[in-house]
Amino acid sequence: MKPVNAILSGYGTTIFTVMSALAQEHGAINLGQGFPDEEGPEDIRRAAADAVMTGPNQYPPMLGVPELRQAVAEHNLRFYGLEVDWRTEVMVTSGATEALADCFLGLIEPGDEVVLIEPLYDSYLPMVRRAGGVPKLVRIEPPDWTLPRAALAAAFSARTKLIVLNSPHNPAGKVFDADELAFIAGLVRDHDAYAVCDEVYEHLVFDGRAHVPLMTLPGMRERCLRIGSAGKTFSATGWKVGYVTAAPAALTAVAKAHQFLTFTTPPDLQKATAYGLRRGDDYFDGLAAAQQAKRDRLAAGLAAAGFEVLASQGTYFLTVDIRSVGFNGDDEAFCRHITEKAGVAAVPVSAFYQDGTGETGVDHFARFCFCKQDALLDEAAARLKRHFAGP
Repeated sequence: MKPVNAILSGYGTTIFTVMSALAQEHGAINLGQGFPDEEGPEDIRRAAADAVMTGPNQYPPMLGVPELRQAVAEHNLRFYGLEVDWRTEVMVTSGATEALADCFLGLIEPGDEVVLIEPLYDSYLPMVRRAGGVPKLVRIEPPDWTLPRAALAAAFSARTKLIVLNSPHNPAGKVFDADELAFIAGLVRDHDAYAVCDEVYEHLVFDGRAHVPLMTLPGMRERCLRIGSAGKTFSATGWKVGYVTAAPAALTAVAKAHQFLTFTTPPDLQKATAYGLRRGDDYFDGLAAAQQAKRDRLAAGLAAAGFEVLASQGTYFLTVDIRSVGFNGDDEAFCRHITEKAGVAAVPVSAFYQDGTGETGVDHFARFCFCKQDALLDEAAARLKRHFAGP
């Protein structure tokens, strides 16, 4: 038989799937994969159910139903002061991962260079490579996740087509600050590049911080493609509703990729997402406050179990240094160990890097997800404490 596609077939099963399967096998509490264990706000779910019953249930417009595209435009103005034409600058996708793929396939020509900041969400590299892009990797590393400005500047060249910026950042929990964003924007302008901005955790920022889209910076309005996610904003990750905001010329190219991938997204979920985006500030403030409380709850439990817990400025995730509990193996061995022996699953941070060692080494950190019910977080921390610190 002739060989299959070498790029995609060269990747194994994602670490999230592997650890979730191991957690199920051992009856472990799964703090590995990043999804809430609650069903999302009832009124938003009810809006989806009502939309199914009232219809229509046929193909919606390729770019998305007008209600959601209008709501995304309103959301951009309400939270970030971005004036957006919903007709030409907003597109709905079947999840943020599809939005990323659309951007890569729509913008990248074979041989174009793409700047990526490790650690990476796992779809970035396969899809960049499948689109013909040449990855240029720059690392931020624990414990402080400092942006290496000289290395980032060196990664840009005349061949750079785009940079992928994930903020708030998974798995680091880093929110890029104004000075870092200004530096990145300068590189994008100087090299006539685009920025694909993965902002799915935009409403999950903590401790009084504000999320600042790169698109709001000078000269970035025409260069940025801003991606959001109903799954993260409304705790309904299975809905797979994403949305892209971009200038008309860029969005037109990205829409051509969308046209030949999924073409459209279920209209009932689109209408419910539109309803959700128009909810009051109390919802969005409450979402961040609730997840911040869960972060603090799990961080305290992990610290009591003996872990050194790194700061998390946003997202669903906390990172710990596994050496702090005396574990001498690498992070993959650690995650397997605690799943099998302590009954708690996590994800090795090195899985988000191409080379998990690096100059300083990142193979002794594990990521825990805290968007779970409080009782589950408490039980997970108690199990880890019993395992590592004793009764």
